Formats: sequence, structure tokens, C-alpha cells
Amino acid sequence: VLIQVHACGVNPVETYIRSGNYARKPALPYTPGSDVAGVIESVGEHVTAFKKGDRVFTTGTISGGYADYAVAAANRVFPLSDKLDFRQGAAIGIPYFTAYRALFQKGRAKAGESVLVHGASGGVGIATCQIARACGLKVLGTAGTKEGMNIVLRNGAHQVFNHREANYIDKIKEHTGMEGVDIIVEMLSNVNLATDLQLLSYGGRVMVVGSRGPIEINPRDTMSKESSIIGVSLFLETEEERHECATALLDGIEAGWLKPTVGSEYPLEKVVKAHEDIIHSSGARGKMVLLP
Repeated sequence: VLIQVHACGVNPVETYIRSGNYARKPALPYTPGSDVAGVIESVGEHVTAFKKGDRVFTTGTISGGYADYAVAAANRVFPLSDKLDFRQGAAIGIPYFTAYRALFQKGRAKAGESVLVHGASGGVGIATCQIARACGLKVLGTAGTKEGMNIVLRNGAHQVFNHREANYIDKIKEHTGMEGVDIIVEMLSNVNLATDLQLLSYGGRVMVVGSRGPIEINPRDTMSKESSIIGVSLFLETEEERHECATALLDGIEAGWLKPTVGSEYPLEKVVKAHEDIIHSSGARGKMVLLP
């Protein structure tokens, strides 16, 4: 389908791909952007699920989303509810599909378990808080600013900690007591993984959602709790997994608990600044979007 783009989400992975240091190198010329929201302009001859004029969002594009128009495979396109605007539609893709995969498809989360969202005020973090809370988990989050902490609390966390405070790990330990945390969804593994292992419960698991470099850990920390470190990559999801996730998320939009929080907005011509800010900003406050 061809989509007139009204908004496109910016994700950290797009800066890694652009740098050339990422595992997957796209064919050139390359336009980034997988998460667009907009209106269908036209459909391919075998497409029956959509028609011109439909409001939609995507989890992937063929031609790139940092553009006025984008081509996407129909199986990566979903109807956008009237409950959400286009900016919110552009905030669903990678963040919510990653959060769902981390919690349930890879993390096997169950109602009643506890989850620590380490870096909870950005796109994936907010998505994880909302999904976990809706599914009956006890949700702890961290953020680096007062504003970020408030956003995390407003989006489902029962408790929030400031990860810029020197003693915040002690505060988390104090809060969780002897039990520890069942699941940690980790956005910055190269900084936090070693400490994460000490926060886990017996049989606990760290979901590696983001990492920007190497880190030294003590493998013995996994033995004492029989804990797991599990990598999460949306690019490896099967068609069945994508369908399962989409069904759960579309239900969440209808039920009203899935409501993306949009943060910084940039016009398309300021995309360079957007890429700088998503990596170097002092703390995330919702999902970053581009507006053509």
C-alpha cells in the first residue's frame, strides 16, 4: 500500500543503522523509518484489507518512513483507531511491538509478577509500563528527570525511581525486599546489566531490549538465582507472533489502556537534530516523532 505520511516515529535503532555499526546493513540508497501513521493513498492489486482514505499505522515500510509518502507491505499495516491521532499512531510500531515481545513472547510474564522497566520514560518504556499494568503485573520504572518520572507514573508504574541518583539501586532493593524483581526490561544494558543481575528474583530474567556497547558481568550472579539474560529483537518475530501481538495491541487501543505519549516533535527537515537528541538528550519524555 502507498501511505501519505502524517507522522513517523523516531527510534534509537535508526541511528545505529545509519552509523553503519549495526548488525543489519540495509541496501543503499536507504531511507530510515518503520513506524508511520497516515492515510492510504492507493493499494496494490491483491490488497483487500485496506482502501484509499483509510487511517493506518505501520510496523515496517519498504521505502522508508522519513518521507511524505511511504510504501509498506499490507501485512505490516494496521487500522488506526479514531481514538488516537496520527502522532500517537506513529508511536505504536517498534515501541509497543517490542514491549509486548519482551514481556510475553520472550519473557513469559504472568499476572502477579513484578517487572522493572529500566529506562521507562521513552517510547519502549512507556509502552512496557502500559502493557504490564493492563496485564496485571506489578510495575516499577526508572527515569532520569522529574518530568520523566511523572510520565512513568501516569502510564502505569506503581513506583518510580530516579536512575540519576547515586543510591537508586539501593532504593529499588529496599522496595523489592528479599524477593527481588521477576523481570527487568532493560533499555541500556551496557550500563545496567551487571547491577540488574543482582536485582532479580529466583528464576528472574533480564530482557535485553537496548544496548550501546559492551559490559563486564559476573556470570556467577546468574547461578545464584538461576536467572536468565534474554535478548529481544523485533526483526526475528514470525508472522504468527506479529499477528498475536497486533491482536493484543489493537484490543488495548479499543479498551483504552494503550495510549501512546508523544514527546518531542520535529519537522522532517530537522531530522538530523532528532537523531542527535534521541541519543544525547538528558532524559526521554515520551515518543519522538517526525512531522512531514
